Amino acid sequence: MATLRLGDIAPDFRQDSTQGLISFHQWAGDAWVVLFSHPADFTPVCTTELGKTAALSGEFARRGVKPIAVSVDPVASHLQWVADINDTQSTTVDFPILADADRQVATLYDMIHPNALANATVRSVFIIDPKKVIRATLTYPAGTGRNFDEILRVIDSLQLTDSHKVATPANWKDGDDVVILPSLQDPAELAQRFPKGFRAVRPYLRLTPQPNR
Repeated sequence: MATLRLGDIAPDFRQDSTQGLISFHQWAGDAWVVLFSHPADFTPVCTTELGKTAALSGEFARRGVKPIAVSVDPVASHLQWVADINDTQSTTVDFPILADADRQVATLYDMIHPNALANATVRSVFIIDPKKVIRATLTYPAGTGRNFDEILRVIDSLQLTDSHKVATPANWKDGDDVVILPSLQDPAELAQRFPKGFRAVRPYLRLTPQPNR
């Protein structure tokens, strides 16, 4: 199938997992979702990534986000691996890991890149909103662990910019100043939306304190 793009509806699927059969859209409900893939079970980088995801469960929950992982190994292998993850990373994996032995999910989401790995998934990340729209994607090579601070930062930016007429500048973190959208020019609306005021570096570059803080 064609490569998924931002704004596409995340493909639905039914697949087995460490928490039973998952019907993806039904499981997601009205939450945000982070769907991320792993090349294989019992691999060192993946072990640290799944442990980090579990350690951040409170941060994901606070943002209304449900993480779900996928690997091409079967459920029995996943369950053994989860025990290893919990032991070595001092955490409890409390989110599902899809058992994608038939490559259904990997194919739907274009997670197998033949030039990188002939039969395993690359480190893909899909951030999906409550309307099942793909809002952001990240792809890492097999040897590079993902930056989960960046994943949370992107979610913070998406949720903020969905609710306010702002964008987030380079290296923005939650609590930093944000950029007012150039399309917003009405003085009365500016005053109403940004009561703390703003600093116009240029007419098109106006910085204001984060409005939901």
